[in-house]
Amino acid sequence: MSTPTQTLPDVDTRPEGTDSTGDDTPKMFHYVRKAKIAESAVLGSQVVALCGATFPVTRAPKPGSPVCPECKEIYESLPKGGDAG
Repeated sequence: MSTPTQTLPDVDTRPEGTDSTGDDTPKMFHYVRKAKIAESAVLGSQVVALCGATFPVTRAPKPGSPVCPECKEIYESLPKGGDAG
């Protein structure tokens, strides 16, 4: 089953592990390199968001989830398209 996500070249959204509410729900999600998501989820390694935040991938965003404003601004400034070359 596939979940629709917004992606740019090697970028996807994932939660900021340290930015959580009292009920263990992330306050916002960040954009990270898509290639690093599976590695982090399996190995527990840290990923670096476009805004510079580092955290392990622990959850996938749901449609309508809040996105880090700094990540969103950087994401929207990236060139559109994906497979250049």
